Amino acid sequence: MSGTRFVHLVDTTLRDGSHAISHQYTAEQIAAIAAGLDEAGVEYIEVSHGDGLAGSSINYGWSAISEEEMLTAAAGAIKNGILTVLLLPGIGTQEDLEMAIHCGARAVRVATHVTEADIAEQHIGMARKMGLQAFGFLMMSHMAPPEKVVEQAKLFESYGADVVYVADSAGAMLPEEVKARVGAVVDAVRVPVGFHAHNNLTLATANSLAALEAGASYLDGTCRGLGAGAGNCQIEALVGVLEKTGFQTGVDFYKIMDVAEDLVEPVMHRPQVVRNAPFMLGYAGVYGSFLLHAYRAAEKFSLDPRDILVELGKRGMVGGQEDMIIDVAYQLAQKRGGA
Repeated sequence: MSGTRFVHLVDTTLRDGSHAISHQYTAEQIAAIAAGLDEAGVEYIEVSHGDGLAGSSINYGWSAISEEEMLTAAAGAIKNGILTVLLLPGIGTQEDLEMAIHCGARAVRVATHVTEADIAEQHIGMARKMGLQAFGFLMMSHMAPPEKVVEQAKLFESYGADVVYVADSAGAMLPEEVKARVGAVVDAVRVPVGFHAHNNLTLATANSLAALEAGASYLDGTCRGLGAGAGNCQIEALVGVLEKTGFQTGVDFYKIMDVAEDLVEPVMHRPQVVRNAPFMLGYAGVYGSFLLHAYRAAEKFSLDPRDILVELGKRGMVGGQEDMIIDVAYQLAQKRGGA
């Protein structure tokens, strides 16, 4: 692993991090954090509801403010970085993307389940036509073998994606699994490859380094690791580790540490630690946004949330099926005579 390469960093504190605070960022908080990230030298600053554009809903959780307000606040604070949004086909629409562009977005990450890249063809094409940098983002990549991940990555490339991401959305992968998938994609496509880590098995930083070793050149992180489940790769720690290893990121290590401690930590509802239930997300291999829903369902039906998460993993449930968690909990409670 050469330490002379440049690593592009995408900070998702203001998108993935919103899961951990129930999507309650204020415009003032967004502006302050975005300004701090920008001053620290972060290249891509992602701002959206945790589930992407138009995610604010009864199903995914209501945001405190509209996405126009979020993006306008961030755009006004970002001077050098690239304001980025997430879009999940079936949730976000062309109108949402047009709104984001009007507010200052310059890049979009189009995210699909690892076996469903084909549903994003028009979204990637639309983004390119609108002048945005377009990322193809393969979620829950642990659920498919390397050859399937390659197949889907090549679809994203054929649609015009500038970068293709392998995302460990459930924090379920071990380093050798990351290397296998990322390495296979790097060998198969001509565009840069990125990796998005979650920390449910406490492996986010190790997995990010494994992705670099396999040839990735884009990595994600959040301040204090703020994110769904046990959180994301902790970006200030990642910057320090990369600096020690000799990689270049363009991010000021001290400044990103200060953003995490002075700006992000005060808005956190609780420390981002690997507690039992988040750890179970990685163990069971289920989507990070399931966690709060599983907690609520467990309380409603007097169940252990770990049992709900394991059952969701057995059923292969994916992001977008949060409404089914209550049904699963109800069925488990019935089996135990609790309903």
